Amino acid sequence: MTSDCSPRYLASDNTSGICPEALDYLIRANASDDLAYGNDAWTHRAADRFRELFDYDCDVFFVFNGTAANSLSLAALGQSYHSVICHELAHIETDECGGPEFFSNGSKLLTSPGEDGKLTPEGIERLVVKRNDIHYPKPRVVSITQATEVGTVYSREELLAIRTVADKYDLRVHMDGARFANACSALDASPAELTWQAGVDVLCFSGTKNGLPMGEAILFFNKELAEDFAYRCKQAGQLASKMRFIAAPWLGLLESGAWRRNADHANAMARYLADGLASLPGASLMFPTQANSVFVSLPEPVISQLRAQGWTFYTFIGAGGARFVCSWNTTSELLDQLLADARAAFEVP
Repeated sequence: MTSDCSPRYLASDNTSGICPEALDYLIRANASDDLAYGNDAWTHRAADRFRELFDYDCDVFFVFNGTAANSLSLAALGQSYHSVICHELAHIETDECGGPEFFSNGSKLLTSPGEDGKLTPEGIERLVVKRNDIHYPKPRVVSITQATEVGTVYSREELLAIRTVADKYDLRVHMDGARFANACSALDASPAELTWQAGVDVLCFSGTKNGLPMGEAILFFNKELAEDFAYRCKQAGQLASKMRFIAAPWLGLLESGAWRRNADHANAMARYLADGLASLPGASLMFPTQANSVFVSLPEPVISQLRAQGWTFYTFIGAGGARFVCSWNTTSELLDQLLADARAAFEVP
């Protein structure tokens, strides 16, 4: 059992630092002055790199954080009297302080259960046909979290099935891609295969969880829905005056391929941890470990002991249990220490 009680961070991939590729481009962007409010060369170049990566002439916008990305994009997809269908564990439902409702001037979130944190076509349809009277907020958008809040991923076939039911009821499809890179890695799929080719209208692609200091990209594949979206960003305080310092680190990920390497590594570390935890008597994995999050059921004394030793993790995410999240810089040595401490905690009478 280790005696080191200094914090050891596995609560979230938000706790990791800036990856070298992103930091390198941030420093390059700082070498000279440039235009403000997204009119600089770095922002234009980053937007073009996204179009190349997705093989699509999409509209690209940059904001500071994921809540803004989700809230503003959902607001653009419907009116205040519309509703958004999402999973009951979706981040927009549980962790964004009413942001989607606020920025849409009242669009209601309608939630559905689903195994392994995933929406199903049947669950979506139940909410759509539940009522059609004027007293019920009219369903307009389906929001998918990829990878999900419990570390699972939607296959391409599952996405296409959701698109089919969305087309049946004239619904738009939004994807919360807080861990989109991890989903691409888990499925060994291209960004195009998991978005516009599967019928996604708008993607919120997170960089913060993939090695950036801050910054999310919003990609509108249905460009008609992006009309006046720049004004939404400005009004919401999301138009960065020095936009190049959000865009340039993205270029570090995109031009070097680090966006995928970082996700590959984080996912591999999560599988390593999941295998180790599954071998402990008294521990049980709660969901398949498909991306970079591991959910495990642990006895309360073990949880308390690990926290006393400085391990950081959440127990209120998803369906309970302990959540450990691996990042671009997580090491097997760190995970070996966690497993050793957990094993020792189980052995304490």
